[in-house]
Amino acid sequence: MKLNILYTINKHKVNSRGLCGITCRLTYNKKRKQFATGLSVSPKNWNRKKQLVEPPEPDEQYSNQQLSLIRNNINQAFLFLQVKGSPFDVMDIYAQHLGVTPKDEMGVLEVYRLYLDRINKLIGKDIQLVTYKKYQESYTHLADFIRHKYKRNDIQLKTLKETFLDDYSYFLRTEKNLAQSTLNKAIQRFRKVVKYAISQDYLSKDPFMLHRPKSVKKEVVFLTKEELQTLEEKEFDMDRLTRIRDMFVFCCYTGLGFSEMVNLRKTDIYVEFDRKPWIHVKRQKTKGAYKIPLLKKAEQIIEKYNVESKEKVLPGITNQRFNAYLKEIANLCGIKKNLTHHVARKTFATTVLLYNDVPMEIVSKLLGHSKLQTTQDHYGQIVERRISEEIDKLEKGG
Repeated sequence: MKLNILYTINKHKVNSRGLCGITCRLTYNKKRKQFATGLSVSPKNWNRKKQLVEPPEPDEQYSNQQLSLIRNNINQAFLFLQVKGSPFDVMDIYAQHLGVTPKDEMGVLEVYRLYLDRINKLIGKDIQLVTYKKYQESYTHLADFIRHKYKRNDIQLKTLKETFLDDYSYFLRTEKNLAQSTLNKAIQRFRKVVKYAISQDYLSKDPFMLHRPKSVKKEVVFLTKEELQTLEEKEFDMDRLTRIRDMFVFCCYTGLGFSEMVNLRKTDIYVEFDRKPWIHVKRQKTKGAYKIPLLKKAEQIIEKYNVESKEKVLPGITNQRFNAYLKEIANLCGIKKNLTHHVARKTFATTVLLYNDVPMEIVSKLLGHSKLQTTQDHYGQIVERRISEEIDKLEKGG
């Protein structure tokens, strides 16, 4: 298939010096790419048939030399792509002429950096800064693996095979000492980069289509009914511990994540169709909006701290300090579990909801999960335990 190179000028676009820009038009396989050469000429000194600048143009010789160089460079790029044997289009010819890496020769880390640039612009809009930093961390792991395995700074995307992920997983487990769940997240982020590469035509198909991550079943840590009651009734000598306890209990009855809790405003609470107060909240993690009915115990805690702020519902604190105080509280209450804010959300889902026979689909909505499967994956074992306990009661009663 022939490549056509044509130089043109637009006589209707003349600058203040009476000159027109010379444009190069590439035509290949019925597709065109047009770009400016950076050269200008007086319309009367341009020979369209000969594709040359003619006297008395002052820079006639220089301009013709540059046009010849551009033509030769494009022909070399075209020849290179032909010899390579892979399918290409007019944009690939133009990119090769510029010295840009052809799409099908892009490196793994090269594309990852493009993806990082892309999501960096979404910080504060579609993603949180912490998410971006996780992708940066995963990029570092991947770069270390490529240097470790291939003794190179990068490898081409097209060389990726199914075994790459197996080797990468092994590296993360043995060299980076990552837990399986953390390892799975690093792989998951890399696969998103691969999907991005496919969408940009850097890669023709997903080499990891058949890959299935190793499943991880984490034990759900939550407070039992008795532990929650002990926590609620405990008297503390220090106000700061009382405050943290109250905020934790508030989340045990609302299921709010830490960011949602500290950012909760009084204007986020509305009286709904049932004439009762509901919390309207947007999850920082997923950006999904959902509503939670305000249970009596949570409402009492709001009333307790009502006068402290005109806008916020609860006192402010950092996540790190909050969890540090929780460990102190756990010791004073005799609770032998690693108490963190996230335990409150788990307690809401289990002790407050599932153990009171609230259906899984309702629990999913109240947790703000976008998929029921997410709730089932996390709390399916709790339902099984509940069934087992009910069967035990039935057998003892019989």
